[in-house]
Amino acid sequence: MQPTAKALLLATAILAGPISARAEAPTEPATAPDFAPCLAGLKTLAEERGVPRAVAETALSGIAPDPSVVPATQSQAEFVKPVWEYIEASVTPERIATGQAKLAEWSEVLGRIEAAYGVDRHILVAFWGVESNYGAALEGAGIRPVVPALATLACGDPARPGLWRDELVAALKILADGDADAERMRGSWAGAMGHTQFMPTAFLRHAVDFDGDGKRDIWHSVPDALASTANFLKQSGWRAGEGWGLEVLLPDEFDYRLADETTERPFAEWRTLGLKPANGTFPESAERRAALLLPTGAKGPAFLLEPNFRVILRYNTALAYALTVAHLSDRLRGTPGFTRDWPRTDRMLTTEERTHLQTRLAALGHPVGGADGKIGPKTRAAIRAFQEAKGLVPDGYADAALLDRVRAVDAPAR
Repeated sequence: MQPTAKALLLATAILAGPISARAEAPTEPATAPDFAPCLAGLKTLAEERGVPRAVAETALSGIAPDPSVVPATQSQAEFVKPVWEYIEASVTPERIATGQAKLAEWSEVLGRIEAAYGVDRHILVAFWGVESNYGAALEGAGIRPVVPALATLACGDPARPGLWRDELVAALKILADGDADAERMRGSWAGAMGHTQFMPTAFLRHAVDFDGDGKRDIWHSVPDALASTANFLKQSGWRAGEGWGLEVLLPDEFDYRLADETTERPFAEWRTLGLKPANGTFPESAERRAALLLPTGAKGPAFLLEPNFRVILRYNTALAYALTVAHLSDRLRGTPGFTRDWPRTDRMLTTEERTHLQTRLAALGHPVGGADGKIGPKTRAAIRAFQEAKGLVPDGYADAALLDRVRAVDAPAR
C-alpha cells in the first residue's frame, strides 16, 4: 500500500505504537439507492472544506459505487500471508536486478534527492519496487479512478467513514490545485496513487515538484515520486547516515525476554550480550541504538532495528511490509539474503484466531491492549509472560501451537 498511505489505513505499528485502527469492515458496499444521497453529502462536505463547488460537482456527479473496494479491505496481503511469503513475493531475483538497473538509470536524480533529503537511495528504490514494481504495476488490472473508489469507501465502510471522507476531500483538493486531472488520478482500491503509492492526504502534505515542471506528478515523473517519498521519510524522522537495522545471530542460552522490540540498547551492549551481525559489522558510533525483534520467535531470523525502521512503519504499519522494504534495500546494495530461514512448517494464525488468542491471554491475566487481531508489542509481551509462566521459551511468537497451549489453560474464575 502507501505512505500515511498505509500508515493511515492499516493497523497498529509494531514498534511505533498505534497509528490507526484497522477495524473490520462489512463485505457489502453501498447500494445504488444509498449512494446518491451519500454523494450529495460528500459534495457538501467538500465545499465546506474549501473545495470549489464546481470541482466537487464535476468529480462526484454520475459515478456509481465500485463493488470491489469494500471487500478488498479484508484481504490485504501484509496481514494474511506468513511474513516469509510476503517478503519473498517482492524480493525476487528479477526485482533485485531491475532495481539495480533503476539505481544506475536514475543515479544522478537519486544523488540530488539524497543531498536534499538525506534519505539513502537504496531505501527509496526499494519503496518504489515494493509499491509499484518500479512503475510497471501502474497500468495493471487493479488500477482504477481514485475518486469513485474513495466515494464508495466513504459511503460503504461504516467502520472508518471519517478516514475515507478525509481522503476523498484531499483527492478533490488535488484536482482543484491542478496537480492532476480525473484521468491521471488513478490508483489502488484504497486511493493510493503513483509510483510509490501516496494516499491523497499524504500527497497534499509531502508531494514535491522535483523536476521543476510546475506540477507534483507522482504518476508520470519518477523524480517527483522518489523525492516525494524522501520528503515523507524525512518529515517522519528519517535519520541521515543511519540504516534500518540488520539481521543478527543470537548466542546459545540467549535470554529471549530481551527481545521485546521496544527497548533500544546501544550496539555495544548488544555485542556484550553475545549478538553478532549475520552480515557485515555493527555500527561503531556510541550513539546508535537498536531494539531486538524476532518476527517468528526463536526459530526464525532475528533483527536489530534502528529508529529508521520505525519511519518505514510510518509508511505502512505492517511488519511484513517494513521488513520487505528493508530487505530489498539491502539486496539492492548487494547484501546477501537472510542467514537463518523461517519456520515454514508452522501454521500461522488467522485474524480470528489472533483475536481469540488475545482474548484468552487477557482472560488469563496477561493484558494485550485490546483484542484487535494484530500482534504488536503489547500482545508479544503478554505472550512472553504466558510462555515464561509455563516454562516455555519466552520469545513472544504467536503460532497455532501457542494458541493450543493457551486454549488448554482454564481462565481463573471471576
